[in-house]
Amino acid sequence: MQNPDLYLEDLTPGESWTGQPFQITEAEILAFAREYDPQPMHVDAEASAKGRFGGIIASGWHVASRVMREYVDTAPFGNTPMLGVRIDNLCWLHPVRPGDWLTVRREIVEVSRSKSRPDRGMLRTATSVTNQDGVAVLTFENLMQMPARAAP
Repeated sequence: MQNPDLYLEDLTPGESWTGQPFQITEAEILAFAREYDPQPMHVDAEASAKGRFGGIIASGWHVASRVMREYVDTAPFGNTPMLGVRIDNLCWLHPVRPGDWLTVRREIVEVSRSKSRPDRGMLRTATSVTNQDGVAVLTFENLMQMPARAAP
């Protein structure tokens, strides 16, 4: 079922939602890392086993890209067009390992209409990602431009 189209004035700070858990597999960790982040801890089982993480871990950029995919698949604002403006305070807090299940929680932190362009405004969300043990693995804030339903 698709979420309804939501606009700036439909949202309130403090509202939150949690996505469906998704698994990070070793095959996708290796494929992403070989293409975009080929460091030993992401692509070399032998070297990573001897390293500080004790085995293969996902690239933080891989995890961030899966979080983006989860957002697109969830479509929390329906078909309302969103424009990403900025990511702040991106923190990789804990390694993500093959087989981990991740859950994304987003909370609306701020909603503000543009004074110069009242047909749109800004939406700030806080995002946290936890693994199957409830350990936070990634956090960030996202600033997005969102259309308003109608000018005041």
